[in-house]
Amino acid sequence: MDIITWAITIMMDFIAAVGYLGIFLLMTLESMCLPVPSEVVMPFGGWLAFDGRLNAFGVVMAGTLGCTAGSVIAYYIGFYGGRPLVKRFGRYVLLREVHLDAAERWFNKYGDLAVFGSRLLPVIRTFISLPAGIAKMNFPRFVVFSFVGSLIWCFLLTYIGYYLGANWQTIEQYYLPIAILVLVSFSILVVWYFAFRKRKRNKKADAE
Repeated sequence: MDIITWAITIMMDFIAAVGYLGIFLLMTLESMCLPVPSEVVMPFGGWLAFDGRLNAFGVVMAGTLGCTAGSVIAYYIGFYGGRPLVKRFGRYVLLREVHLDAAERWFNKYGDLAVFGSRLLPVIRTFISLPAGIAKMNFPRFVVFSFVGSLIWCFLLTYIGYYLGANWQTIEQYYLPIAILVLVSFSILVVWYFAFRKRKRNKKADAE
């Protein structure tokens, strides 16, 4: 058994033993930029709901609250420590600079909306809180966008795990369609957002 398989087995045993608290804690760690795959945690929770050992709503909410809690912690790490702290200690939690660079580019390009959209994308979703904290994004907006984006992500993964049942580990084949759907939806949201802001500025200019 390789170390990755061993780690996944440990996580599944932990969730099976502790239930919702296990999902909450693991998703908190994942959103703190630690190498905990939500693509394992949430679908497995969905399978446990399918098997009658957990409630699907409880699984989704435990994951969402865990994501939000971990995101807040990562936000404050970026807020108070900045990029130097991340660069100095990131390697100890397998956080590579290339991950932070990608998250920063995403945040700089889309601003606050990046926090919402990135929650629905593998890899970037884990690290977006750091540049948001470094940029000192408005905290209440950060929490709301993080919660809503995380809720959608956790719901999707839980539902897929529930739908697949005992075959929940075959979820990999759904990653690409989900990513495409998210990117298209996010692009539409961005276009609408900036068009709305432009109309608002034009109305303000006309009123003056």
